[in-house]
Amino acid sequence: MAALVLLGALAAGMPLGRAAMQDDVDTALSIAEFLRGARTVISAGQARINDPAVGDKGLSGDVVVDQAIQNVIKATGADPRQVDAGSEKGRLLAAMALAVKEVMDANQPLINQQGTGFKGFVPAVFARLVTEQFRRDQSGRAEIKVTAPPELVRNRRASPDAFETDIIRRKFQSPDWVKDSIYSEATTVAGRPATRVLVPEYYGAGCLACHGSPKGEIDITGYPKEGASQGDLGGVISITLFD
Repeated sequence: MAALVLLGALAAGMPLGRAAMQDDVDTALSIAEFLRGARTVISAGQARINDPAVGDKGLSGDVVVDQAIQNVIKATGADPRQVDAGSEKGRLLAAMALAVKEVMDANQPLINQQGTGFKGFVPAVFARLVTEQFRRDQSGRAEIKVTAPPELVRNRRASPDAFETDIIRRKFQSPDWVKDSIYSEATTVAGRPATRVLVPEYYGAGCLACHGSPKGEIDITGYPKEGASQGDLGGVISITLFD
């Protein structure tokens, strides 16, 4: 997946409302990039995770968080550890790192199980577990979800809501949409003011083993392949920050 391209610096004299919105978008993109950095670690470690002859895979929570940070630095040039820990962005980045650690530590018995090959601990499952943990930890202050166009969703818990479906259909699937562009909007969620940021994701070469051709063939996870091609819209990271 292509690295997120963060929006430009705030212009001098920008109205307070727009500046706050820009801050929210920057924060949302930062936690999305951390999730992607951690997911990349799990993707790169699939052969090791599924090796039945190896016990300890060396993928503790602390190790995955450290490697995720390096992936973020490589992708964006920014070190999340340098963000002010007292800021909203710093707090949410720390919360995302904690969610990654919690999920990895909780799944050590599965990951390190000897005598079993495919564990089912694939990047999509990892990302879902992390986003669910993040949501529980945040207690309604912020949410993040990896979803997709409805026809591509494999787990109902990842189904897009009405807002996400609308943006996917009208924006991300439009021939006129500029690839990799994000969508953000100040709106309300369950009556609460919120900033919603949606980040499109496109299939890379490594995704096609499960999502490529031939369409309908059962992949290693037990789902039929979608027949996708590299560069097709495959998912959306959806972030909600409540005011």
